Formats: sequence, C-alpha cells, structure tokens
Amino acid sequence: MGRLFGTDGVRGEANADLTAELALGLSVAAAHVLAEAGTFAGHRPTAVVGRDPRASGEFLEAAVVAGLASAGVDVLRVGVLPTPAVAYLTGALGADLGVMLSASHNAMPDNGIKFFARGGHKLADELEVRIENLYEQHRSGEAWDRPTGAGVGRVTDYDEGFDKYIAHLMGVLPNRLDGLKVVLDEAHGAASRVSPEAFARAGAEIVTIGAEPDGLNINDGYGSTHMERLQAAVVEHGADLGVAHDGDADRCLAVDHKGEEVDGDQILAVLALAMREAGQLRKNTVVGTVMSNLGFKLAMEGEGIDVVQTGVGDRYVLESMKEHGYALGGEQSGHVIVLDHATTGDGTLTGLMLAARVAATGRSLAELAGVMNRLPQILINVRDVDKSRVGTSADLAAAVADAERELGSTGRVLLRPSGTEPLVRVMVEAADIDQAKAVAGRLADVVKSALG
Repeated sequence: MGRLFGTDGVRGEANADLTAELALGLSVAAAHVLAEAGTFAGHRPTAVVGRDPRASGEFLEAAVVAGLASAGVDVLRVGVLPTPAVAYLTGALGADLGVMLSASHNAMPDNGIKFFARGGHKLADELEVRIENLYEQHRSGEAWDRPTGAGVGRVTDYDEGFDKYIAHLMGVLPNRLDGLKVVLDEAHGAASRVSPEAFARAGAEIVTIGAEPDGLNINDGYGSTHMERLQAAVVEHGADLGVAHDGDADRCLAVDHKGEEVDGDQILAVLALAMREAGQLRKNTVVGTVMSNLGFKLAMEGEGIDVVQTGVGDRYVLESMKEHGYALGGEQSGHVIVLDHATTGDGTLTGLMLAARVAATGRSLAELAGVMNRLPQILINVRDVDKSRVGTSADLAAAVADAERELGSTGRVLLRPSGTEPLVRVMVEAADIDQAKAVAGRLADVVKSALG
C-alpha cells in the first residue's frame, strides 16, 4: 500500500490491503501516540467508533474496537452512521478519539480507516506519520506496553448516537422545509436512515432511492457518483430538488427540478450568498480548491465575495478555514464544510441547508444555482500509472506547457495524483467543450505513456 495514510485516512481493498491485523495495529498505535501527545492526560480515554454498511466494516470494526480496548481506551460503538455524525459525536460526547470505517465513494470491496482527534477534527498530518511509524515499529515484533485488569478498555453500544445527531441537524437548520418535495439518493450507504429522517422531521415530503443497504451494494449504481437515477426520479416525481450522498455521506450533490445536476461549486455559491445575507460569511470569504470550476471564482468575484483556493482534499480546505477563521468552504465533489456547525464535510447538513434556501426564498434551485456559469470542464482519471512522477516527468511538463499555451486565458490545466486511489486526474477547462475534450484527451495519453 506504500505510505498508509492518504489525504483521507487509510484505504485499500478490505482483507487484502486493509486487513484486520492492520486495523488492530493502527488502532493500538493511535492510542499510544495520542497518549504520548498528552491527549489522555488526567483521565480515562474514550473513543467513538462508527462505520458505513460495508460487509467488511463488521470485522474491521471488531478489530479497531479490540485494538483500542486492549490499549486501555473505552469505546462507544455507534454502529452505522455517516462520517460527519461520528465526527460530531466525538466532539459532543467529549471523546478523545473518533474512528470511522469507510471508503467513502469507493466500490464495496474497498474500506478505510479515518481517525478524528478530540473535538471531531481530523488528525494532524504529523500525528498520522507518528501513528504509521509506531505501527511499523511494532509490526516487526516489538511488544506493546499493555494494561491489564481494570486498566483495559470497556466497550459500550451507544445507540443514542442516531437521535443525538438528528437533533443537532434540526438545531442548526435555518428554517423548515414545509412545502418542498425532495428525492434523496442514499447510495445504499451510511445515511440511509439518517438523511430521510432528518428531511422528514424538517417538514419535507420525501422520496428515497438507494436506501436499502445490504452490506454489498454501497455506491453500486446510486449516490453522488451515479447521478442518473436521481435525475430521473426528480423529474418522475415532480420534486423540487434531489439530494445525493456518497457511501459515508460526507458529501452532497444535488439535482434541480428539471433534472439538471447541481455540483459542489454551485452549492457553495448558493450557500455563500445565503450566509452573507444572514451575516454568517466571516471575512466575506469562501474557500475552494484548485479543482473548483473557474466559473465559481468568477461568480463569487461578481458578487463581491473573496475566494481562497487550497489543495484538493477537504482536510486542506478545513485547515485554511480554521487557520484564517473562515466559515464556509468545500469542493466541487460535494464536500461542503459549514464550520460553525460541522468539523468535516456533512452531506446531510449541506442538503438540508440547500433545501432550506429554496424554501426560504421561494426560488427554484435552478434559479439559485444560476448565479454561477460553469465553464466546460473535462476530468479524465488515468489509472495504472506511477502517480509519484507527475511532478518530475519532463515529457509531461512539456505537454502541459503546450496545452496551457493553446488555452491561453480562456482555460486552465490541472494534473493531480489521487490521494486515495492509484491514478492521476487530468482536468482541463476551456470556453469550448470540444477544445476541453481534445486537450484533456491528449494530456491523458501523455500521462499514460510517460508514467505507465
């Protein structure tokens, strides 16, 4: 697997790359690193552990719980809940550590482990490196210092987590959704119970699809990576809008009443204007990434709102928000962070706030999203290449330079190695869709030949 931690925790094929032994060992290492960092000083440590519905999550959860308890950490097992729910509960319950088992939008055979620090924030890179190094040190046979007797951790099923998280969502919703009809696509994932319950309590008439997880069907033809069924369902049911989550529900994409997709950039634009109107857009700034559509930046500039761009990954968006005191940020993929109410991307919260804006204004989602004109953007994932050489290949650098000269000021090029998968993403924006496709195709071919 190379370096274990990527941009969003540890991921791999469950029971091949990501084994029970690895999950257990990383959990023990995390407990020791946090203890050494002083996180547990003066009290008995507690961790919140949750998962998405993947079949492999069952044995990985058992391994994580066993590792933490063996290291003297009491465990609150919350079961199947979204990633942002685990993050919220970690903070709300005063836990020292949170662990989420999910591979997000990846296919069912994959799984992942994501650690949260006290307060529900993602662990600092430095702590992840220390956890990984300590795990490797002990994997070779060095014995752990283990508690015995009453020092071992206790494990409790915390069934109240579902209602506590729902109550949190209802408490931050700016207005009710009465009169709206909303189609929800749950990707057969972690929000299959949470999201319909939240929207129904908020007053919306709901239709659900992709909300029957069986451990094997997560992200299979449903959710934010497969929008076609949601688009058709919104039109079929005459709904005002549709909301799609991914497997762990830390992201949200939407569909307007005409069946047109509304992406994360457009959602950010709508929420930025709503929050500015409410006096909640601190420093009059929204945070995006280098993958944000150029049309988003132009739209925000036209509205007098500043845009800050970070590297790709909601952790980097969050770092910028925390460092500078911004209130809103996110990614085109639908990770949207409203920092006053969440420590990570929260797809259910985002969908609720988007629907609340439609309800409050009486305007359609299509009209609200129209504040932004998306420039044609082509994204090609080039698989089975050495992504570590993206920044060092002379052939690739020359091809990018040629593409940038061709596009001039009317477009841009971005090549990015994935932080969670073995691939390189080629993104090209241009004023003309045919030009964007042609340039992206040529660059993808060069990536394949130069890095393959």
